[in-house]
Amino acid sequence: MFGHGHCGHFIGRVEPGCRPEYVSEHYATGRIRYTNFDPSARAPGHGRPKSVTKELHTEDSMDYDFQEVSTTNSTCVLRFKVKVAHDAHVCLSSSEDQDATPIYEIFIGGWDNSKCAIRRDRTKPDRAEAETPDVLSADEFRGFWVSWNSDCKIEVGREGEEEPFLSFTDPEPFEITHYGLRTAWGASGEWEIEQVAGPEGEEADGEEKETAEEKEESEGLEPVETPGEACWVPTKAGDDLPEGAVVGGADLECELYIARAKHEGALLPGKYVPAHGTTYVAWGGEEHGKEEFEILCGCKPVWVQVNEGDEIPENALPGGRAEDGETLFVGRVQHEGTTTLGKVHPSHASCYIPFGGQELGFPDYEVLVRQ
Repeated sequence: MFGHGHCGHFIGRVEPGCRPEYVSEHYATGRIRYTNFDPSARAPGHGRPKSVTKELHTEDSMDYDFQEVSTTNSTCVLRFKVKVAHDAHVCLSSSEDQDATPIYEIFIGGWDNSKCAIRRDRTKPDRAEAETPDVLSADEFRGFWVSWNSDCKIEVGREGEEEPFLSFTDPEPFEITHYGLRTAWGASGEWEIEQVAGPEGEEADGEEKETAEEKEESEGLEPVETPGEACWVPTKAGDDLPEGAVVGGADLECELYIARAKHEGALLPGKYVPAHGTTYVAWGGEEHGKEEFEILCGCKPVWVQVNEGDEIPENALPGGRAEDGETLFVGRVQHEGTTTLGKVHPSHASCYIPFGGQELGFPDYEVLVRQ
């Protein structure tokens, strides 16, 4: 999944008809190809030329695969088809930085494929939402479009339908320069993407815009869309607990809250200790205190016991990623009279907790799961 770093980058300039490989830092299966350029074609209902069609595979990850918007026109339409069981996410941003704000996130088939929503800056309440049962399918491609203009009027609709099922106009618009795609919460997907841009009658130039150079890995906190009303809330030492903060354990001093923080290129689930105003994470054999972190809010925790040799449940809740890109989950362990929170590292078959200045590993633990 998203451990830290980008899922992939485009290299060089794309000429009509070429098929550059998609470069994935973490996934051998990651790929993207450009096909079927037709400058004379028009997007149904919008009178705009088609641009290059792209095929993309996205793993179960909380990172977006960013593409630059190759137009400065006042209105853009992104058309795509996606085959995925649930949680196809699209973001619109002014940057390809995973942690950038402002940002719009569009969740299609979230909440177990029952609802769609538009969220701004990773904060609740959602700006628009709609009940859309079974809107996605793991067995067939489903088509959608997302449009936006210079006033940040965002609309989302189904292929072949002119009327959107989601619409939001932002009173504080910003320039959108990038869009991003991902599949998450246990879902991997296949995409066919066609960005449509420009006023009616404008001819495409037959050439994809040259992309930016590979971006260095950042250490920012990744947005994590959690089921139901849950979300990660940025918090600093000295802040009040955010509303709906989720208790996941207890030590001898106080209750412990589910939190996560960045460290050495990783995003690590850990424990927030209110008595200290600090989040602690385990890494490199040691316990590390963090004064900037995120706290999980708004969900009722459900824990499943995992014993040595067991597989992690398919509905385990992703909570972060290792520095090499591996998905990490939220776990907890009974230890010396405490219930201490930490990170589940699947390839290690262990849950690591920060405790007494050390990183302690356990093959038997509980893992947080989706309801």
